Amino acid sequence: MSEKAIAAKQVIVDDLKEKIARSSVIAVSDYHGYSVKDLTTLRKRLRAEGSDFCVAKNTLIERAVKESGFPDLVAGLRGSTAILFGYQEAVGPLKILFKFIKEAEKGDVRVGVVDKNVYDRGSLEAISKLPSREQLIGQVVGGFKSPLFGLVNVLQGPIRKLAYALVAIRKQKGGE
Repeated sequence: MSEKAIAAKQVIVDDLKEKIARSSVIAVSDYHGYSVKDLTTLRKRLRAEGSDFCVAKNTLIERAVKESGFPDLVAGLRGSTAILFGYQEAVGPLKILFKFIKEAEKGDVRVGVVDKNVYDRGSLEAISKLPSREQLIGQVVGGFKSPLFGLVNVLQGPIRKLAYALVAIRKQKGGE
């Protein structure tokens, strides 16, 4: 193999290692049967979430994941392999990938990493069904808001009763 070919492969491995280091989620998947149009559609959807979907040779991916400290991902490297890299949150990119696989009825997720922990396909699918970060924050805020509204309502009760009593006394004494 020529020096030029070795250097080109090392560039790919270094790029994969850099993406692995930045990622909050990595999913090794099978892309067998996808057309170029399918992959382009998936990449556009993932790009909107701040994610990448890369296709590379298994030997290069294997070198990158081993050098990055994720040797457990090697088990998922067989056949046509693509990798999802999510750089922001884990749930959004996984939702998109699983939805796309279901719609296309092709491919599958084999193994992945979420926040430096390795998960199998079933666990990744369960994570993909979780609410997004924004939805969880909204639920927490809503949870705090409800008791506060209840407290305000309870504290206003005596004041309201006093106002009703004063209005009733005024009417009783002939005032308008």
